[in-house]
Amino acid sequence: MPIDDGHAISYKVLRRGTPVYGSDGVQVGTVRRVQDNARENIFDGIVVDTANGRRFVDAPEVARVAERGVTLTITAAAAADLPEPRSVMAERVAMSTSGRRAKRFTQRMRDRWDRR
Repeated sequence: MPIDDGHAISYKVLRRGTPVYGSDGVQVGTVRRVQDNARENIFDGIVVDTANGRRFVDAPEVARVAERGVTLTITAAAAADLPEPRSVMAERVAMSTSGRRAKRFTQRMRDRWDRR
């Protein structure tokens, strides 16, 4: 039996707490937040609160965003194996020049410590 999830909506108005269902109709969890690239207006995915913690669902794995539910292209069992979300700040630091410099500096200090 199909899920009555209402009319399709934009990811931009998707609310926290909206149920997320696998392609098999089993509820995976609820929406925690939407991740997007606001500058380029691109949907990146959603972070879902599950019984096993938060999971990141990439945009290609989201089949439908609707008023009363989000449907995935993967089953609930496959959704349990999804990765944990990375924080936005961790991604920015990892991609930034200063983040790469800090990582190299830390590695050099660790090497010096090991050589003493």
